[in-house]
Amino acid sequence: MKTIYSKPCTLPQDLILLLKSRGLSIPNEQRAICYLTNIGYFRLSAYLYPLLEEPKTSHRYKGGATFDMALDMYRFDRKLRVLLFNELEKIEVAIRSAMNNWISDALNDVFWMTNASYFNNPVIFEKRLSIIQSELERTNEEFITHFYAKYNNPFPPVWMLAEIIPFGILCSIFNNLKYKSIQKKVATCFGLPIPAFSSWMVSLVGLRNLCGHHNRTWNKEIPLVPAPLKNPAFPWIDTSSTDPKRVYFRICIIKYLLFTVSPNNSFTQKLKSLLAEYPSIDVRAMGFPVNWQNAPLWQ
Repeated sequence: MKTIYSKPCTLPQDLILLLKSRGLSIPNEQRAICYLTNIGYFRLSAYLYPLLEEPKTSHRYKGGATFDMALDMYRFDRKLRVLLFNELEKIEVAIRSAMNNWISDALNDVFWMTNASYFNNPVIFEKRLSIIQSELERTNEEFITHFYAKYNNPFPPVWMLAEIIPFGILCSIFNNLKYKSIQKKVATCFGLPIPAFSSWMVSLVGLRNLCGHHNRTWNKEIPLVPAPLKNPAFPWIDTSSTDPKRVYFRICIIKYLLFTVSPNNSFTQKLKSLLAEYPSIDVRAMGFPVNWQNAPLWQ
């Protein structure tokens, strides 16, 4: 039965007393107040939660649990998001470019994205076209302004549109294409069949949003399950020992896509260095299997 939310605002100095009363060790209270003020208790509570005894509803902290342990998880998660976001940027840019080049060339039409005849579902097409129009109306990009100052076309060519529309919308446009042969040409650029490419793009959109909005990422269970990869073109993992709802699976997807996007990348070394910097982090909560480093993907 629902009730009315009536909890009052609790200031950082009062939260310190509450956390200590629940068994959390806070040696430097002024420092903790500073963190609670600048990070916020609600955001930090996600990192305090693993330190609670079972059942969690008792709100009692485990013996030896400290405020600094939560801070370490927070710092690790922040650095992990930065690392992942940096690699996701490379992948996203490469996918945008591949779609621009290969689909425009195959259809011999640089305005294909706004042409309904190329798409399966007209309802989805109209919704995506509406979003494209909205993005054009609100953008301040000089290349869009310059295009409309010089040309009478209702829409700019796809390489301009691809720069201003959200990646998730671009994925939806790709999935709505009529032509499997063209989709295959794009997916093959990344060593993937169409189902895996389509599914992995959607999974990466979700991960990108987590990173971009500074949300907890490291131990989150993500409901959307990426499609399995059969007959991989590059070294891959044993998915039978990997939880597809955990961030490790998406980290593996990033590594796989980097084989084509950035062959000389240092992602493996950066990931290992980050894990070594925070040895207290439970990588099992991220979905890392035992001896994950020995998988062909990471060699």
